[in-house]
Amino acid sequence: MNVLEAISKRHSYRGKFKPDSIPREALIKIVQAGLDAPSGCNKQTTSFIAIDDPDVLQSIHAVIDPPIGETAPAAICVLTQRINAYRDRCFAVQDYAAAIENMLLAITALGYQSCWYEGHITDTDRIGDKIARILGVPEDYELVCILPVGVAEDEPKPPKKKTFEERAWFNGFRKEN
Repeated sequence: MNVLEAISKRHSYRGKFKPDSIPREALIKIVQAGLDAPSGCNKQTTSFIAIDDPDVLQSIHAVIDPPIGETAPAAICVLTQRINAYRDRCFAVQDYAAAIENMLLAITALGYQSCWYEGHITDTDRIGDKIARILGVPEDYELVCILPVGVAEDEPKPPKKKTFEERAWFNGFRKEN
């Protein structure tokens, strides 16, 4: 699958996963795609923990309420460090957003499905902090996202998108030419 196909086929999948395990080699490729993402001033603020141990996954799922991705045979947790890159600017959000999208495209290209769970993880109940404690994450890192990874039990349904003309223009806002 080429990159444009992966972009077109990637959709958030919130359904059940088949129990098939994910080969470690596939998880390494997915995480490497995240590591290959651009980083503001090359500060490389984003790190990852891939989880394929069923006991660790079970411990993590026990603290996620309401549950997400609980049937996925693997998951990737995204960590960030808030490091100033340029003057007083921190690009950690941009860094991890680029890394997550790279990983989601790699997941799709490898024939798996996932969903970017961030708000659910970083909300006021601080589920990310609970997961971080389970994984032994140092306090100078923040766990900001979890990506369940697996083979979809059901065919992912693409969301309805607005047309190109409703959201993209040339040479000015809502210009015809």
